[in-house]
Amino acid sequence: MAATPLPVTSPPPAPARASNAPTAATVRSLTAAGNHAAAIQALSSLAAASSFPSSPLDRFALPPAAKSAAALRSLTAIRTIHGAALRRDLLHGPTPAVGNALLTAYARCGDLPAALTLFAATPRRDAVTFNSLIAALCLFRRWLPALDALRAMLDEGHPLTSFTLVSVLLACSHLADGDPRPGREAHAFALKHGLLHGDERFAFNALLSMYARLGLVDDAQRLFGSADAPGGGVVTWNTMVSLLVQSGRCDVAIQVLYDMVARGVCPDGVTFASALPACSQLEMLTLGREMHAYVVKDAELAANSFVASALVDMYASHERVAAAKRVFDMVPCGDRQLGLWNAMVCGYAQAGMDEDALELFARMEADAGVVPSETTMAGVLPACARSESFAGREAVHGYVVKRGMADNRFVQNALMDMYARLGDMGAARRIFGAIEPRDVVSWNTLITGCVVQGHIAEAFQLVTQMQQLPTTDAAMEVDEEPVMPNNITLMTLLPGCAMLAAPARGKEIHGYAVRHALDSDIAVGSALVDMYAKCGCLALSRAVFDRLPRRNVITWNVLIMAYGMHGLGGEAMALFDRMVASGEPRPNEVTFIAALAACSHSGMVDRGLELFHEMKTIHGVEPTPDLHACAVDILGRAGRLDEAYSIISSMEEGEQQVSAWSSFLGACRLHRNVRLGEIAAERLFELEPDEASHYVLLCNIYSAAGQWEKSIEVRKRMRQRGVSKEPGCSWIELDGAIHRFMAGESAHPESVQVHEHMDALWDLMRSQGYKPDTSCVLHDINDAEKVAILRYHSEKLAIAFGLLRTPPGATIRVAKNLRVCNDCHEAAKFISKMVGREIVLRDVRRFHHFRDGTCSCGDYW
Repeated sequence: MAATPLPVTSPPPAPARASNAPTAATVRSLTAAGNHAAAIQALSSLAAASSFPSSPLDRFALPPAAKSAAALRSLTAIRTIHGAALRRDLLHGPTPAVGNALLTAYARCGDLPAALTLFAATPRRDAVTFNSLIAALCLFRRWLPALDALRAMLDEGHPLTSFTLVSVLLACSHLADGDPRPGREAHAFALKHGLLHGDERFAFNALLSMYARLGLVDDAQRLFGSADAPGGGVVTWNTMVSLLVQSGRCDVAIQVLYDMVARGVCPDGVTFASALPACSQLEMLTLGREMHAYVVKDAELAANSFVASALVDMYASHERVAAAKRVFDMVPCGDRQLGLWNAMVCGYAQAGMDEDALELFARMEADAGVVPSETTMAGVLPACARSESFAGREAVHGYVVKRGMADNRFVQNALMDMYARLGDMGAARRIFGAIEPRDVVSWNTLITGCVVQGHIAEAFQLVTQMQQLPTTDAAMEVDEEPVMPNNITLMTLLPGCAMLAAPARGKEIHGYAVRHALDSDIAVGSALVDMYAKCGCLALSRAVFDRLPRRNVITWNVLIMAYGMHGLGGEAMALFDRMVASGEPRPNEVTFIAALAACSHSGMVDRGLELFHEMKTIHGVEPTPDLHACAVDILGRAGRLDEAYSIISSMEEGEQQVSAWSSFLGACRLHRNVRLGEIAAERLFELEPDEASHYVLLCNIYSAAGQWEKSIEVRKRMRQRGVSKEPGCSWIELDGAIHRFMAGESAHPESVQVHEHMDALWDLMRSQGYKPDTSCVLHDINDAEKVAILRYHSEKLAIAFGLLRTPPGATIRVAKNLRVCNDCHEAAKFISKMVGREIVLRDVRRFHHFRDGTCSCGDYW
């Protein structure tokens, strides 16, 4: 039978397609599997083959492709997909699914204007469209516009879902005024519409987090307790542990972890990643090791890179960098996720091991192929700033720009910090000006830079500005809101107050801390103890210490050091003994430096040597070069120069001897030992040839011995090396302003009155038996000229100004950048007796409290 011919009108057969040609389902499956680059490639192939009816580029392929483009942070791919959707009329109909996916993709790639433009051009919006917009606004911290979008969503009659609620609760928790009412209203709405029930608990978990961010941790705990927490699953327990740790209630977080295990809920990787930071905060290394042991017993947890990251961070925070590195090395190179690399790089940087941090940073991409993230750069930039062997600091900024990280707030903050530490405040301010909007971390970073560079007044101005509404149109366009100082802000400012010996400003900060419940924060409390002590207010320092609910080793060290600086060695040793007996924190190297310095300032030679010899055998603290220098200082001040010299000789030669030789040289000046002073000075000239203080001390030794030719030769040596002595400067705080004085200067607005008052005090002192100590003048001039120079030393002028400007009986508090000279020390004793005032003088080494003609140091300084 003959075959029937095909009709003439039949179309030609379609070309055969390869069986592996991509389809919309291919794109969806690749995106779901996380193979984002392959998904984009499949979409490209699909677009090229879209002329075939059996493989159209349709609205089902574009949304997953947009998600993959966002995961790859590829704006180019997103714009290409957007163009394809427009050309094929797939953007807005019959549903806005394609537009919704593109809106989210633009936001995740940092192009909020494009996302907003796309939303405005969408004619038929659904609930997902609004959810995408609200989530995008929250991603850019546009909290008020996010709530405005919520109101528009309700006005258009779209139903709220648990997805909407998660974003809304996030916005409510970040409002500048901290008002809890919007959050409580959202909670009520969720209860009314049943958004907190069902198997999915993420909305309930978001509600817990909202209350915690608003500072209502008690409300979060009540909400957690009212729910069937075990039924909520491990995620709800993890949320509670995490928010407690982030809120500073680490001890409660640990208890919740124990309750979780007791109720039969098995901890997972997120549990340990959330709980391990509590061990760092509580300084509970033993508990951290217990968690590590639990992890090691579970093969799945042991292989979890996130858990390893938390362990590395925990060990690094306890200064156990070697243990952190062992955890890092136990994870196979191919299994190390970015977070683990970041934790180890940051661990090195935080420990000051900057070269190791930079080496590991280079390895992670060159050897392991792990691309650094914004977090990596934020961690490594401080190491770049500090490392003397790293010359390419500015080049790192270029690297950041090339990587597309220049607009990331975390990286911007780290760059600000780097430039500030390098002294380039102009560059730091330019970066600060480009941040939109600025959060509390950005403000704190610039404030810290100002304090580090000594721009204290500017730091306080910034604190005022951060709390004010923006005044420029540009600031209003980015919805910038006032930012309230937090505990980090206070910790940054308080050292500035201490640096200036400005207790009035410090008290203002203390008041703010009390009003905002920040005074019980252990770091803020320690900074307050330090500030009051360095401002000469030792009673207030002790009062703050006694009121703290919990103290760490820093808190104890600060107060022990304070007692020593004020010449109260007995009180310092009593506090040290109490610290050891309490077992609250174990003494560390800094504790012994503080204790030995206290013994040195108070002449407690035997007790100091006892501490030095027992610190390793009893307390496990290695005798470092700094501790050797403390022992040298104790012996040197007591005149036991030969024993001090023996300790230096027992040390390994090199740079580690600098502090010890410096202390020894100071002792030689005190006891006018020219021979040993020359030996110490020559060693210091070899080790630190550009340090002016070494030359000055040797000049002092020669001048006191009347060896003027040798003194002139040392000054000539200084000039040849280009070394200059730092000029003496004294300052006093009055009515919130800092008044500075230089020796013999006339730059102060009230200089004439100050000099006249000093002349009157001088004549009165001379009439009561005061004799100028001309040995303090290093120049080979006659005694009359030396006396004229001594009369207007900076500390004398500052004291005279304080007497003029303060009411009778008020304490005079003066600070000096160098060591107080013998003559000013003697003059302050006379003045305190003549005027019936207490004079507190802080120099670079210690405090002197002058009352009724005597000094707290007992002339042992």
